[in-house]
Amino acid sequence: MVATFLPLGAIIQELKVKDRNIVQGFPTAELYKQYNAPFFGETIGRIANRVSDAKINDLNGKSYQLPINNGPNSLHGGNLGWGKREFEGPFTVQRNGEDATLFKYVSKDGEEGYPGIVEVKVWYIQKKEQEDSSEKDVLEIEYEAELIGDEVQETAVNITNHSYFILSDGPTIAGTEVTLITNKYQVVDSGGIPTGPIEEYPGLTANKPFVLGDKEPDIDDCFIVNTDSASIPIDTRSQPLRKLASFYHPDTKVHLEVHSTEPAFQFYTGKYIDVPAVGGLQPRGPRSAFCVEPSRYVNAINIPEYKSQMVLKKGEKYGSKIVYRSWEA
Repeated sequence: MVATFLPLGAIIQELKVKDRNIVQGFPTAELYKQYNAPFFGETIGRIANRVSDAKINDLNGKSYQLPINNGPNSLHGGNLGWGKREFEGPFTVQRNGEDATLFKYVSKDGEEGYPGIVEVKVWYIQKKEQEDSSEKDVLEIEYEAELIGDEVQETAVNITNHSYFILSDGPTIAGTEVTLITNKYQVVDSGGIPTGPIEEYPGLTANKPFVLGDKEPDIDDCFIVNTDSASIPIDTRSQPLRKLASFYHPDTKVHLEVHSTEPAFQFYTGKYIDVPAVGGLQPRGPRSAFCVEPSRYVNAINIPEYKSQMVLKKGEKYGSKIVYRSWEA
């Protein structure tokens, strides 16, 4: 696997398995700035996914208004979330004894309505692994965030990567075989905000493959891996890496696995992708790629029993890991 990155949003620009790029993107940073409404490859923060009514109800003993950019809600950190910001880097560093690419960003107090100064670090490690006599390409992502400065005693953080994957030779994800580790999901209202219960997803069985068609199944939901919210630390890097989802396309023989330490993941089949033909690329429309976003529960910051998943206090570190493994066979 050969990955390339941009300082803009610490974006994953390409992810090649042999000579096949399996992620959607653009050839230049300027095109991302103009056309990346789908958030291709971005580092999403401060809060990935939706925040109800674009407001944090209770943090530091007060409420915080966020940008309204998704119906009545706030999505993916606001109008200029971390995926739209210029990171420092890339820096070549050693991380846990391996060569890594590091990006850093300092998010100011009040940026997009969020309290406190947060320093975020993103490490990418590329390597190969031997398994079952075949070679797997691996990209590891590690996130760390820390509240610095003395403006507030706590803030809210929920980081993910928003890469869109396409394993087929065609213009859509049709024919892709999918297996998810869980069929438990957060039931949501028409705006994508959880209504409370965690239930089994209709027609989907955990660890049982299903095939994506031209239009169905149409999924944009948060699947829950760890249902014990009280056991989820603000830094999940000590938790086991679990295979959240696996994908395979029989025409190209390309496999993809998504692993993470996170307790949940949004799975999105790309219904709203609408990108014109730019940068020498073909236009990209609905279901031209799928997305897997490991993270905390949606809107956890406003749900008392889930809130601790996202509250980063002074002196603590937020952390998580995501691993992509891909190969042809």
